[in-house]
Amino acid sequence: MDNRVGEMQVFLRVVETGSFSDAARLLLMTPSTVSKLVSRIEARLGVRLIERSTRRLALTDEGRIYYDRSSALLAELDDIEREVARESLQASGTVRVNASVAFGVHGVEPLLPAFWQAHPGVTVDLSLSDDIVDLYLDHTDVVFRVGELGDSNMKTRKIGVAHRKIVAAPAYLAQHGVPQSVDDLDQHNCLCFNFRRTVPVWPLPQRGRIVDRIVRGNLLANNGETVRRLAIEGAGLARLADFHVDADIAAGRLVEVLANPDDVEDVHALYLGTRRLPQRVRVFLDFMVPRLQAFMARVRADGGGLNDC
Repeated sequence: MDNRVGEMQVFLRVVETGSFSDAARLLLMTPSTVSKLVSRIEARLGVRLIERSTRRLALTDEGRIYYDRSSALLAELDDIEREVARESLQASGTVRVNASVAFGVHGVEPLLPAFWQAHPGVTVDLSLSDDIVDLYLDHTDVVFRVGELGDSNMKTRKIGVAHRKIVAAPAYLAQHGVPQSVDDLDQHNCLCFNFRRTVPVWPLPQRGRIVDRIVRGNLLANNGETVRRLAIEGAGLARLADFHVDADIAAGRLVEVLANPDDVEDVHALYLGTRRLPQRVRVFLDFMVPRLQAFMARVRADGGGLNDC
């Protein structure tokens, strides 16, 4: 196998010194070896790169192009090796992370102090939003997403399964009654989200199968935390993830109604599937994913424990 990088380095030394013999001294080679290597490049490319005379060497137009491009390529190679060597010692730089408001508050944020203890050189640029994020357009490294992924060429690591629960404050249920069936939702104020669909729907069991049930209410919010707080205040029914409301249920602030164990959604970490995943992103994923998996497992096991993560 030919060594084109080595040949480029020889060619650059010849051009920079202006002499085969001077380049040979710098490279600890013989002048004839240096000359043969340059001739090999020219033979492979089928062009003359250097005009030779007894007094001086001169680059041809093709030689100038080859010199400029080779210089840039070798400089980039040096940068890559310096970056990899630096990051192999200690991850550094900024990781741009996006998560839903609820999952970010209850799952991601409590883990950050321990992550920084392990990787003090990494800055986490954390954005919390329930909107769908485009990793390419938003320059985001990692997204934690609850729900369907759709078609994507992004890499994923599964975090766990979130169980959706329909909840309301005891005061609301005392005033409006406890729904006994899906049909009873027509008589209730359902607190919903304003994204993904023009008409709010909740996937609910009906006649032995799960159907998208249209629900109506006087709130359309862009995040689950707003819906949760208004549910606690007695504004209406809300459909939220277990990791978001189990502590409120345990404390009596919310009550689950119309329990449906089949109302579940997967939780994933998504990231761009590049060949060379930056070390700062790799250490973030390797730290967060197993701990978030344990967090989700605890939620599923005991219906609470949100403050133990």
